[in-house]
Amino acid sequence: MQVGFGVLGPVAAWDGEGRELALKGARHRSVLARLIAARGRTVSVERLVDDVWEVPPDGAVGVVRTFVAALRRAVEPGREPRTPARVIVTDGRGYALRAGEDAVDAWRFEAAVAASAGAGPRAVLAGLDAALGWWRGGAYADLDERPWVLAERRRLGELRLDAVERRAGALVALGRAGEAIAALDAHVDGHPWREEAWRLLALALHRSGRQAEALEVVRRGGALLRDRLGLDPGPRLRDLEVELLRGSEPAAGAHEAVWAQAAASLDGSVGARAVLDSTVGLLRYLAVTGAGGLEAAGARRIEAVEAAERLGDPVLTARVIGAYDVPAIWTRSDDPARAARIVAAAERTLKTLGEEASAVTRARLLATVAMESRGTGGPRARAAAREAERIARDLGDPPLLAFALNGVFMQSCHRAGLAPARDAVGAELTALAARHDLASYEVLGRLIRMQARGALGDFAGADAHAAAAEALADRHERPLTGVFTAWYTAMRTAATGSPEAAEAAYAAAADRLSGAGMPGVERGLEPLARLCTRIHYGLTEGAEDGSDWGPYRPWVEPVLSLARGDRDGAAAALERAPAPPGDLMLEALWTVMSRAAVGLRHRPAIERALAALEPAAGELAGAGSGTLTAGPVDRHLAELRRALADA
Repeated sequence: MQVGFGVLGPVAAWDGEGRELALKGARHRSVLARLIAARGRTVSVERLVDDVWEVPPDGAVGVVRTFVAALRRAVEPGREPRTPARVIVTDGRGYALRAGEDAVDAWRFEAAVAASAGAGPRAVLAGLDAALGWWRGGAYADLDERPWVLAERRRLGELRLDAVERRAGALVALGRAGEAIAALDAHVDGHPWREEAWRLLALALHRSGRQAEALEVVRRGGALLRDRLGLDPGPRLRDLEVELLRGSEPAAGAHEAVWAQAAASLDGSVGARAVLDSTVGLLRYLAVTGAGGLEAAGARRIEAVEAAERLGDPVLTARVIGAYDVPAIWTRSDDPARAARIVAAAERTLKTLGEEASAVTRARLLATVAMESRGTGGPRARAAAREAERIARDLGDPPLLAFALNGVFMQSCHRAGLAPARDAVGAELTALAARHDLASYEVLGRLIRMQARGALGDFAGADAHAAAAEALADRHERPLTGVFTAWYTAMRTAATGSPEAAEAAYAAAADRLSGAGMPGVERGLEPLARLCTRIHYGLTEGAEDGSDWGPYRPWVEPVLSLARGDRDGAAAALERAPAPPGDLMLEALWTVMSRAAVGLRHRPAIERALAALEPAAGELAGAGSGTLTAGPVDRHLAELRRALADA
């Protein structure tokens, strides 16, 4: 009979009769838990050693093998000597847990939460009632706080909070608002940063006829988010407050109401595969409707992908992965860990399908690899993009070609000076999309050209593309487009106006970006833009050291240290800074580092920056991002050459 495993509480295992198995000590349970966290993938012995001990003892590899032997005896007590293990198997220099989805409580829980996406309220309530009952305490409750444990606790904890809120939303939809209030009161007290919980509690109070209390909850939640957490309430909470004040019936929005009604009619009439297929269709549209939709679509997408994988149907998994052909303009992921999981799933599915994959399926999976490997992909992702493009051209499939060209664009920043290549991609996308009514891709093509023409100093052309993108966005309800055109306007002001005008323009653009649901764009962008403006105008002495530089800190640290007068610290920071990632900020970050290299007369760093920036001669440094510029690349190249001669 199948052995069961549990990590939603203390780590445990049970035999087929439900009796708990003896797992010996804490290290044994830690090894088992690490294999569970790998979800069937192989974990090397070396990785197990690093993840089980902070300071491994002598002979730790042998000790891990002893632990695995003991665990095998516990979970397969009837296995004959010298016969292969079937549950904890050896794979090369590591081990993997071979268990069905139903055998592990965390895996079952994730699948249940994923299945609730897009399901009707009755199905959501039934599924999540059961799933929440599987928790016996905190995830991995009895393990030491190793990094992988903390990451898994956070991930599963977030899923649990989502499940509580989805269940409450189902209760409200089913007219059981009083039960939802009882569940949500304690939930918002324990997790006051959960904006959706405040919204649902207020909605439940309203549906119970307690309008004054509903309005007070909305305001209390908004005030707490602002005053204690420094967060602005999102549009859904703000809209609910307006609706309550007007006395109108609050709703999640017309499009969401239609979806909820349609999904409710499917309760019990379709299987998991149909639910997953329909859910991905919804997520594609949700992702382009604004901040809340983009965030929700990203979170639910990975749930759908992993749920499809657990069903063991690679054709379905390929459809779920490849159907999410949402246009993207920014070459840094909002959630790199989530993107890496999607890439891994796409690669696994390509390998599993092999020659059985249709040309369309293969192209969509390859385009997904290129899209989700933005800024991190290397040769594999670039090859995937080009192969997807080739297949799409051979098939004569316009939507598929648009998706593939978006992947090509995402992989077009691996070196400086590629603005003309991106401009060509944008031009083809714009024309292709206009011919075939692909509105979102037409917006994307215009934004790509806006960026590229700005990098080439053609502001008249860039202005025209920005205006065309905004007109399309207004017509087709693509509100996030205005965020990027606002940043382009600020960049152009920085390039052609004054430092003071640029400061005001960047403040306005930052207001548009705040809360837009794009952390990969937002973090560190405003201070980096201001720093680049000061570099452009020769005002680097005022570089801000206390700002949140987000992912850009390693490349701006040399300039910051030099501005403080710490030449040794600047040199050390310059030497340890890696090459900037292959994204739209590549030229800007090389230019920022070049300022420190010139100021220090640091010959190796000067040579490195000079080689990196020379292909971008004739462009504006950083302007290809559509967000900032540090002035003409030619000027920086001349300064680097002079400094090299003096070094």
